[in-house]
Amino acid sequence: MASKATPEKQGRLQQIALTYKLTREIDTKIGLIVAAVGIVTLGVLLAVGFAIGHPVYLGILGVLLAFLAMAIVFGQRAQRAYQSRIEGQRGAAASVLEQMGRTWTTTPAVAFNRDEDMVHRAIGKAGIVLVGEGNPGRVKALLAAEKRKMARIVTDVPVHDFIIGNGEGQLPLKKLRTTLAKLPRVVPGDKVTTTTDRLRAMGDPMKNMPIPKGPMPKGARMPKGR
Repeated sequence: MASKATPEKQGRLQQIALTYKLTREIDTKIGLIVAAVGIVTLGVLLAVGFAIGHPVYLGILGVLLAFLAMAIVFGQRAQRAYQSRIEGQRGAAASVLEQMGRTWTTTPAVAFNRDEDMVHRAIGKAGIVLVGEGNPGRVKALLAAEKRKMARIVTDVPVHDFIIGNGEGQLPLKKLRTTLAKLPRVVPGDKVTTTTDRLRAMGDPMKNMPIPKGPMPKGARMPKGR
């Protein structure tokens, strides 16, 4: 067991190191900020410990809370840096959706066209979320067509749609994750499963396409679509 645990631990450390390196390219102060959070957290707990006469106990608790606070801040800033890095790339929204966790089932590019506009779908307890990327006018047409197609199969689940962008009525990529997290959870778990199965039965137009996961490289071409 120990021989297996060591490589896994090394893999996690390497992943953390790589994440830090990539994040620092965007967020140059991340090291100082994370360190400051840890020092301040530990300092506050130590001060309280000395004030109440239990510096050792509060010191130990301070170390644990300091590492927790540092991990949270590091994760948040790494996420923001990642979103800044991929913003403007095709498939960026799908990449963010796929990182929402197991409570969401994401299918990238359920609709697309030759102009490289696309619509991604995510299903969770908030209902069905359609996220469009590309030219707003053409994306609206793709969204409308996808809604009509889904309406033939699913009629009793809320549908939310967003167009990624920084213009009026659009949703900035950096706010996509928090926006979905704030949607009301009104669909029971069994209904989510049923809805997912029904929509999967519609087919995945990208299933057999040689498209890499995550944002697509600039200059890459979409396969001919609708």
